[in-house]
Amino acid sequence: QIIAHESGVADTIDPLGGSYYMEALTDEMEREVNVYLDRIKDLGGAVQAIEEGYMQREIHQNAYEIQKQIEKEDEVIVGLNKFKVDEEVNPDILKVDEALETGQIESLLHVRQNRDQATVDKALANLKKSARNPKINLIPNILDAVRVYASVGEICNVLREEFGEYTGV
Repeated sequence: QIIAHESGVADTIDPLGGSYYMEALTDEMEREVNVYLDRIKDLGGAVQAIEEGYMQREIHQNAYEIQKQIEKEDEVIVGLNKFKVDEEVNPDILKVDEALETGQIESLLHVRQNRDQATVDKALANLKKSARNPKINLIPNILDAVRVYASVGEICNVLREEFGEYTGV
């Protein structure tokens, strides 16, 4: 039932008979992909399209259109908008023990007190310098910072300073 409703395989009598149906779907998909790729090429290529926010807008618009179809039940998702089971689901919610949080904070403070701060500062400075050059792979610099006990937060702060934060625009 799931395959029939979600894939449309039951919309034709013999979907794989002589493969004409699959060939037609493949040809249609190829035409649509080429139109889309031509649109991206007209924008100046993939990099330019990304920089102009085209890709992100397309993803958002597609998600919006799909959600509308699901809500109107034009798009069937078995178990979501069709063939639902009317039973209450009560998932277990993870609750973190406050003692665990306190222990993690104490552990971080202990690491910071016992590390060579000058070495950490140097590793973070190297990471920052490397982040300014788009041709440099940052992974070795990140690993160097981790090896001298720079925290994930410290590493992320350096990267945020250089690259900013994603805002969804």
